[in-house]
Parts: sequence; C-alpha cells; structure tokens
Amino acid sequence: MALDDTEDTRVAARADRAPVRPASGDQTRPGRRGERPDEGDSGESQGEADSEGDADHRPAAHTGHPARRRRILLVGGIVLLAVLVIGGTLYWLHARNFESTDDAYVDTHLIHVSPQIGGSVTRVYVNDNQLVRAGEVLAEIDAAQPRARLEAALADEAQARTQLQQAQAQRTAAQAAYDQATANAMAADAQAVNAGRDYQRYRTLKSTNPRAVAQIQLDQSEAAARSTTAQLAAARQQVRSAAAQIDVAQTQIAAAMARIRAAEAQAQEARISVGYTQVLAPAAGHVAQLSVAVGNYVAPGGQMMAIVPLAVWVTANFKETQLDLIRPGQSVDVHVDACPRSDLSGRVDSIERGAGQAFALLPPENATGNWVKVVQRVPVKIVLGAVPRDCPLGPGMSVEPKVRVR
Repeated sequence: MALDDTEDTRVAARADRAPVRPASGDQTRPGRRGERPDEGDSGESQGEADSEGDADHRPAAHTGHPARRRRILLVGGIVLLAVLVIGGTLYWLHARNFESTDDAYVDTHLIHVSPQIGGSVTRVYVNDNQLVRAGEVLAEIDAAQPRARLEAALADEAQARTQLQQAQAQRTAAQAAYDQATANAMAADAQAVNAGRDYQRYRTLKSTNPRAVAQIQLDQSEAAARSTTAQLAAARQQVRSAAAQIDVAQTQIAAAMARIRAAEAQAQEARISVGYTQVLAPAAGHVAQLSVAVGNYVAPGGQMMAIVPLAVWVTANFKETQLDLIRPGQSVDVHVDACPRSDLSGRVDSIERGAGQAFALLPPENATGNWVKVVQRVPVKIVLGAVPRDCPLGPGMSVEPKVRVR
C-alpha cells in the first residue's frame, strides 16, 4: 500500500541520519532479536517500532471512513428526494384546486359630486375622509338669485290665474248672450212662420175671389212676412255671434290655462333651483378629493368632491387560460395587502364578456400588420363578505384572490 511505502521511506531516512559509531572494541552490533540494545539505540528502536505499529493500524481506519460516509450521503439523498417528491405531489394536489392572480384590486363606482346650479359657496359641512349618510347636506350655495326667480315665477302664476278667471267670466256672459240670441231667434222664427202663412192664405183667397180680399190687406201681409223673415235672419246672426263669443272666451280660457301651466313650471324650476343650493350626498360613503371651500364660485357640472360608496368589490384580471373552471358562485379567499393579518372571504359574482383590451380607448387591430398571440386577461367580479372594521378598503388597493375551482 502507499502508506507502507511512506513509512519505509521514513525509516530509511532516520537510518541515514543516525551517527556513525567508531570501529572500536566497544562497538556494538545492531541489536538482534533477544539481545539488549544500548540505551540510545533502545529509544530510537522503540520510536521506530511505534511508528511501524501506527502505520500498521492507520490503513484500516482510513479505508473504512469513506465507505461509511458514502453510505450516509446515499441514504440522506434518497430520503431528501422522497421528501421532495412527496411534498411536491401534495402541493400539486392542493394547488390544482385553486386559481389565483396578483392582478386584482378593490373596485367600486366612484360618485363625483357636482353642483346643479352655479353660484358662490356659502358653507361646507364635511371634511376629508368623513363618513356621510345618503341625503346629508354636504355644502350650500348662495340662494339669492334662485329665490328671486321663484318669486317672479309665483307672480306670473298668480297673474295667469287671474286671466283665467276673467276668461271664464267672459265665457259665462257669452253663453248667456248665446242663450238669449237663441230664444230671440226662436221667437222670430215663429213670427216669420205665422206671417208667411197669413200671406199665403191672403194670396190664395185673392186668386180665387178677388173681391174677398182687398189689395191693401194682401200688401200688408206680404210686408209682414218679409219683415219677420228679416228679423229671423237677424236673430240667427246674433246666435252665431254669441256662439263666436263663446269660442273666443273658450280660447282665452285655454290660453290662460297654458300660461298657468307655464308659470307653474317656472315656479317648480325655481323651487328646484332653490333646492339645488343645498348639495346633498347621493349615497352613503366616505368623502374623498374635497376641492371646494367657502367663497369658491362653482359652475354646474364642476366637481366639488367625490364619495367612495360603502359597497366595494374586487375586480380580478385572470388570464383567459385560467377561466376553464372558474364559475359564478365559487368561494374565494382574498388577501388584502392593507390588511395582511386577516384574509377576506367572497364569491365569484360574474365574468365579463370580453377581454380588457377590447374596451380600451384604442382597441387593437389584429387584422393589420404582424400578429403575435398574447394571452389576454378577463375581468372577474368578486363580491366580498363581511369586512372587518379595522380594514380600510378603498378602490385601487391591491389584493390577491384565490378561487377554489374544485
């Protein structure tokens, strides 16, 4: 063995370095087995014997250590590989039951509060991040001009009602005149009929017996018939005139009623304008982006503040390849970055019919140029259950939903 050769080399080196003894009578020969060597030689021989004994034992210990180490490493590697395989299998069996994404955020419909009328802001009742109820007064606008318009509209309404009363009175008078004219026409008609019959009798009698009727009587009956006929025509004309007066009065009544409706509409509009001087909260929520102060002039449609509603949900943009097993109603565990100590529970509400890029301001035109297939993301709406009071959820906050699909 290599170790034995090394020991022999060391022994030879020691022999070379040993002092050369003089050839005298007291020279002693190298010690043999059974002879007692000199004292100095005894120590050297003993050291050499010890070295040779150590050399005889070292190869056995050195040859056993690597084999034992290899066995330990082999067993450890097998155990570690088994643990990794079992752990990976268990993790895969667990992970395949869920679909998750980090492209998700808290969402809601932000309410932008704007005034309906223009004017100067006289009071602001809320502060940033304040919780408000639906219908609560947020701010007030100067109401001087809307109230003046309301008073003018009420005055126009009163005047229109007066005109309506006058038109109704005129209609009553025209109706009475019509009735009178109708009665006169009936009387004139009776007289005309009677006079015409007398004239016809005198005329017939004159033709059969000229001496029986004087000519003057015939002329008088003829004149009476013509007079009553004229009176009847005049009476009928008065009836038509009275009827026209009734139509005029009816038209005036309709016009007065139209003016009343217009005045009422103006008064209602003025009342609404007065009501708009108080800016009310359209829904319950927290005030955000408060940008109005006392003394500011606001115009209709200009944003004064925003309200974040209490009802929020999660919009999770899953890859389209993850939608195979996602269905509405499945349970969801939502990890909120703002509330890391407690995860929220929810459920899948709906899946949007279309990828997000289809609703972009400039949707892609895949029919032009080079086309590369890219996995798209589809918004999935997740409604939340009970939210802890100490979890300040708001739109835009990052969350990580995990949908249980199996």
